[in-house]
Amino acid sequence: MVELDIRIGAGDLYDYNLRHAYNSAAGIMGSTLGAVMVIVALNTKQWIFLIGGIALLIYLPWTLFIKSRQQALLNPAFKEPLHYVLDDQGITISQGEVSTTQSWEDMVKAVSTGRSIIVYTSKVNATIFPKRQLGDKRAAVIECISTHMPPAKVKIKE
Repeated sequence: MVELDIRIGAGDLYDYNLRHAYNSAAGIMGSTLGAVMVIVALNTKQWIFLIGGIALLIYLPWTLFIKSRQQALLNPAFKEPLHYVLDDQGITISQGEVSTTQSWEDMVKAVSTGRSIIVYTSKVNATIFPKRQLGDKRAAVIECISTHMPPAKVKIKE
């Protein structure tokens, strides 16, 4: 069993949103189209493509940045630290009097970014463990996730 208290901030939400967006078909297509437009502009000297390509490449990260800041500021769940318990049953998240448990069988996948370990509880919802807040419990968290989820669903890199 691993117990943690985590405060999710705008940077943590931004990291999750970037990872989620750029691993979706729309994010990949938008980035590819933006890059192609920049290359076309440089080869043909048609600067409208450069403007369009740069706009496409900047739009998604910028809007995700704004969305993450607003979410961190406006969502009451991110005002106070969340208490996590990882055990044989799953991940229990509590804050104040409210508590919820997600069983390991319901977890979709677990991934890591440079900043976080992310456990998807659905295709669009996840539990975020910022690495900087895990401290000496990072290895225990990874071990617990890896032990309780099938290896095909775990893509965590150190």
